[in-house]
This record gives sequence, structure tokens and C-alpha cells, in this order.
Amino acid sequence: MSAPNSPAQLQMVWPRHRLATPPEVRVPDGYALRPYRSGDQPGFYQVMARAGFGAWDDARLQPWMARILPDGWFMAMHAASGAIVATAMALHDHSELHPFGGELGWVAADPDHRGRGLGQAVSAAVTARLIAGGYRDIHLYTEDHRLAALKTYLALGYVPFLFAPEMAPRWRQICARLGWPYTPDEWAAPERG
Repeated sequence: MSAPNSPAQLQMVWPRHRLATPPEVRVPDGYALRPYRSGDQPGFYQVMARAGFGAWDDARLQPWMARILPDGWFMAMHAASGAIVATAMALHDHSELHPFGGELGWVAADPDHRGRGLGQAVSAAVTARLIAGGYRDIHLYTEDHRLAALKTYLALGYVPFLFAPEMAPRWRQICARLGWPYTPDEWAAPERG
């Protein structure tokens, strides 16, 4: 959620024409992917802190727990150490723009394991879980400076959601920084009436 006087978070959506084709979940060699298990919290808190999301504890996690779909919280595990090294949540999310939305939320990866496709693996698993759960409005929230995450989401198949006039120029800058095609005619806008 944005602080007062800061720009609105960016949003991206999974295109409706792709609901019949969930993304392929590819887990790199040396890693495994599984749903959350009781007792994973300390490893999750460590990944969140190392990924730059600040300090997490039971109190900060609690509001999200009721929104996570069953078997919708994924952990990427480093096979050699058994450590949790990436995570993402499939969340029920309702708002004015997404009245019955499913959210890809809290995607994080340990920087020591960066560049191996773990963020894409957990994001693909969550997206597939949301599709299996019957969600047709699948979206995510992020910030302009999270360029690696933005490139991951674009490569996976998410498209920018142009829900406000200032979104197109912000996305133009992001695409330039990423070397990604700027194609606003192919992106999503709020459905009207």
C-alpha cells in the first residue's frame, strides 16, 4: 500500500484470454517447490527481510493468513540446505477495481539465489493456483523500482493495468529501462459499465 503523497502502486493483470493456459511452473535444478507447511514462518521472515520487505513477524503475517487460498502459499526450497529461498502467496483480494480478485502477492527471493528463475517459479505456481481456484481477475501490485520483478511478471505473461492516466507514462519509462516493448494498446484498462 502506498504512503500518502506517494505514487499509486503499479498493477498488472493476467490477461483473460490466457485463463485457459496457466503458466508452466519451471523449478531450476537444485531446488524444489512446495506449499506452505506449519513451521515455515521463520524461513519466510528471513526471505522477506533479505529481499528488502523489512521485518516480518507473526503480527505482520496474521492479516494475510485469512486471505491465502488453501494450498496457495508456495515456498521454493534450496535442496542442499533445506532453506526457504523464495515465496509467493495466492491471495483473495477485493477492491473497487477488483471486486472478486485473486492477487499474486508477496513475491520474494533471497538475493543469494537471484538469477535462477525462482521468482518466476513461485509466481507461476500462484497464478496457476488462482486460475484453478476460478479467479478471472488475477492481478498483482508492485513498485516502479522493482525492475527485476517487473521483468519477471512481463516475461510470465502479465500485462500492465492502465487504471489511471499517470500509468501509461510510468510504464513507458519502465519499458525503456527494461528494454521491453512499450505496447499500451495490448495492455489492460478498467472495464467500463
